[in-house]
Amino acid sequence: MNNNMSDFHWAMQVIADLDAGLIVLDQDYRVCAWNAFMQSYSGITSDKILGNVIFDIIPDLPETWLRKKVNASFKLNTRGFSCWEDRPYLFKFKNFTPISNSLTEMRQNITFSPLTSLNGQASHVSLVISDVTDIAKNKLHLEQSNQQLSTLSKTDGLTKLFNRAYWESSLQREFKQAKISGHTSSLVIFDIDHFKKVNDTYGHTVGDDVIRNAADLLRKTSRNTDICGRYGGEEFTVILPGTNAEQALYFAERLRKRIEEVTVKCEDIHVNYQISLGICELSATHEDYLSWLEMADKALYYSKDHGRNQSTIYHPELA
Repeated sequence: MNNNMSDFHWAMQVIADLDAGLIVLDQDYRVCAWNAFMQSYSGITSDKILGNVIFDIIPDLPETWLRKKVNASFKLNTRGFSCWEDRPYLFKFKNFTPISNSLTEMRQNITFSPLTSLNGQASHVSLVISDVTDIAKNKLHLEQSNQQLSTLSKTDGLTKLFNRAYWESSLQREFKQAKISGHTSSLVIFDIDHFKKVNDTYGHTVGDDVIRNAADLLRKTSRNTDICGRYGGEEFTVILPGTNAEQALYFAERLRKRIEEVTVKCEDIHVNYQISLGICELSATHEDYLSWLEMADKALYYSKDHGRNQSTIYHPELA
């Protein structure tokens, strides 16, 4: 008997000092154990909750979800688990970690364990609530960092459009999808007329402002489904899915006129600029995405060789 009392005393000390929440519920959801961790974080002392139905004392608990989890432990007589990634927390405890990654509530993993009586039947269920805020914070930070790296790897630093490598992979994808599905798609390529003169006259800072301005107007003119990229230097590209050559010409002319009317201001310098554009609708003659791009490029050079500040649709007779 003395040994049993000693064991019980030790067990109560372990439970009291456990660096996790421990709750024991009976089949009527009355609280039979509520350790120091739970008292500290909830602000509810054991004398206020022991013997009471947990939902009566803490009404904001997700009752349906918790009953389902506890009932499963009773019926199946097996352990259950809830991860913070599925349900961030059961108890809305404040997170006191100094750098919390915007996690104002403690993130919790919860283990549900049936406690059997001498006849082998589950008479109670214990809930162990583990504070995993640090793990959650680190994982979320890693995911955020990976997302930023992913964005950086496919974005042009100056314009925030897709960079050449990512845009070209998008073109390859669009080429394959259009060939398989048979849907219409067009490609527009353009560059800034006499851009070297802008750089030589006003310097690269003003030149960068002009490039950024062209990118902003491209974004404003395009749809969410269009794929815009900076192909290099002062050259830009855009994929127009579901768009034929005539529709692409309308898009190109709208963009060209917008740019023609704008003035870029950099301190006391005012710059007006123009663009030349080439358009190519995807056709059966294109063997791969590079030949599609090459024909759009030919149309661009036709525009440049025939006076600039204009849009040209590719056709085989272009000289």
